[in-house]
Amino acid sequence: MSHKSQVEKMIQEYVESVGLTKEGTYNSETDSWNWKRGSASIEVFIADGGNSREYLCIYSPLMKVPAKEEFTFYRHLLELNYSKLGLKLATRPNSEFVYAVSERDIRGMDFNELDTCIKDLEWWADKLDDELQEQFPH
Repeated sequence: MSHKSQVEKMIQEYVESVGLTKEGTYNSETDSWNWKRGSASIEVFIADGGNSREYLCIYSPLMKVPAKEEFTFYRHLLELNYSKLGLKLATRPNSEFVYAVSERDIRGMDFNELDTCIKDLEWWADKLDDELQEQFPH
């Protein structure tokens, strides 16, 4: 079994361990799992990073970039990046959204590490989406 297949199986085990189902979370068109944790939308998938490396990717859109106070907003995101371990805040090309992101090479990954990566991102995303939207309302 390939590393990718092993990690896909672990993602499914995680989904079931939190009371969700493959039918309710897996999207075969995007080869990703999607669910909600509180107010946060969570997306989990495995990406080809090139050079024979694949990555567990966990993303959550937090909010749209505000039209006002952009400099203050981006500075605040950079400060959060500095202080929130295991999490990065990022934008995607051609997207209006800020995402909470966690990525890790899947080589050597076991279920406990996958579980921690997903739970950490879920917790931060559910916390930060509310805090950022309150601090930078549209």
